[in-house]
Order: sequence, then C-alpha cells, then structure tokens
Amino acid sequence: RLAESATQRRLMAELAELFALDGPPQRIEIYDNSHTMGSDAIGAMVVAGPEGFRKNAYRKFNIKDTALEPGDDYGMMREVMRRRFKRLLKEADEAGLPMQELETYPDLVLIDGGLGQLSATLETLDELGLGPDDITLVSIAKGPDRNAGREKFFRPGKAPFTLPPDTPVLYYLQRLRDEAHRWAIGTHRSKRSADIRTSPLDEIEGIGPTRKKALLHHFGSAKGVSRAKLVDLEAVEGINRALAEKIYGHFNGG
Repeated sequence: RLAESATQRRLMAELAELFALDGPPQRIEIYDNSHTMGSDAIGAMVVAGPEGFRKNAYRKFNIKDTALEPGDDYGMMREVMRRRFKRLLKEADEAGLPMQELETYPDLVLIDGGLGQLSATLETLDELGLGPDDITLVSIAKGPDRNAGREKFFRPGKAPFTLPPDTPVLYYLQRLRDEAHRWAIGTHRSKRSADIRTSPLDEIEGIGPTRKKALLHHFGSAKGVSRAKLVDLEAVEGINRALAEKIYGHFNGG
C-alpha cells in the first residue's frame, strides 16, 4: 500500500508538470459518451484523485436534447458540459465561494475524443462565462488504428502532442480514459435494457417480446419506430401489412 501510494503521488506530480497545473490534482474528471445508432444516448463522468477512482462520485447524464441528430457526439458533449458546469457555478453561488474552492471543482478535465470534442467543450464553457484559465481541459484522441500507446493529446491554444509509449503517466491517462469508456458503455447498456423492457410498443396489441425486439433492433428506439413510414415498418421481420398499419396508426393518430 505504501508503494502504491508513493507511485500515485509521483503520477499526480507528473500530471501537474505535464499540464502546467498549480499542484498535484485532487480531483480529475473524465468524460465519455455512448449510444446505439443515436438512441439511448448517455454522457458519463468518472472521477479520480490521489487515492484512486471515486466511484461514489461517478455520474451519468441522460441526453435530453431531442433536437440533436442521431449520433451527434459534439452535441452530446455540449449538453453534458453545460449541465455539469452550470451546476458547479450554481454550487459556488449558493456557497458564496469561488468555484475553485469547492470540493467538487475539477483540477483537470479529460475528454475522450479529439479536437472536435475539445472545441465543443470550449464553446459551451464560453457560453457559461468560463475559459481555459478557469478549467484545465485536455482531450485524448485514440492513435492510428485505435492503437493504445499512440494517443494524441489536445489542449486549448497549444499544439497537439504525444507521449513516449512506455511512460507511466501515459499508462495512467489510458486507465482513466478506459474507465470512463467502461462506465459509459455499462451505463448505456443498462439504460437500453430498461428501455427494451418498458416501451410504448407494449401498448400495441399484437406486439409481443419477439416483435418488440425486432422493431427496436431495426429502428434503434421506440422513437425511431414512431417516426417510421408504413413501408419501413413492413420491412421488419415478423411485421405484416395489418400489424404495420396498427403500429403506424398508434403513433400517428389512428
């Protein structure tokens, strides 16, 4: 345990030096998104500190913006960041403190993605009156062919860079990124399973578990089914003309 603690302290010190922080980070937030063909979209936040991962601080964001195009990763990131940092500003206002003095203030924010995700985050923070001087942002893009060890790091106003593939700080950053990805995927699967179990399709006579699963698999979500044309509904395995008309009528007023 002492050895692990010493290693962790070294990693925190290296992170501080790498990203020009005022000191070893006490709270690191890592963000990732997950969806299936645009449906059941969620944003995920993982939190880590000198003692390791803080699983009781993990948070999921069910994406609520219905105007987003399916699979709009940048739009999803904007919504997640807007909600997260709007809440942080509210906490600071209620406490009468600068947000940097709150326990929930992140010394470092890591985003799974490239320059596009970083730009989307910067635009959102700017809307809230925050800038790169207020929040230290870093995005981690996967290497060519998604190879671990060849990640590229992006920071506002700085040239992108890579790290030598055998450095402990790179392994640590990969672990943080992978934990956010694991949490995002697991949370998304739980949400998708719940949506499959409970769906507006259950209200339609003649739609049992097998046909419901076929419809959700074909269109991605109940919302996708509700927007489908009659001819598209008929294309689903197990859905004949009469049943397609019943489904179409259910979502389109008879």
